[in-house]
Amino acid sequence: MQDKIVKSSEISIKVGLDQQMVPARMDWKADDNPEGSEYQECKAMLLSIFDKEHYDTLKIDLWTKDMQVNEMDRFFFQTLRGLADTYRRATQNAELANEMHKFVQYFGEKTEVIPKQ
Repeated sequence: MQDKIVKSSEISIKVGLDQQMVPARMDWKADDNPEGSEYQECKAMLLSIFDKEHYDTLKIDLWTKDMQVNEMDRFFFQTLRGLADTYRRATQNAELANEMHKFVQYFGEKTEVIPKQ
C-alpha cells in the first residue's frame, strides 16, 4: 500500500544562458525554503534523479562561467561530505561511510579547502 500524499512542494531552477549557451546566471527557489520563497542566485548545482523503472541515475550538472576553481573545490568538498553522511543515514553502512569520509578529508586537504592534519 502506498503512503497517502498529504502535501506537495515545488522546487524551481532558472538557468540564464549567454550567446554560447553557457550558464551565465542560475536562480532557484523552493516552496518550503525557510529563508523565503523568492528566487535566490547560485553559481552551481548538481542534480541526480534515480529512475525507478530503469534503475538508472539521470544527472544535471551546471555551473556559471564566473565560478572560480576554489569555489568549485569547496562546492565539491561540501557535496562529497554530504553524500557520505546521506549514505550512512540511508544504508546504516558505517564502515563504508567512514571510508568515504576519509576520501573527503583527503580531497579537502589536497584542494586546500581544509588544512592538512
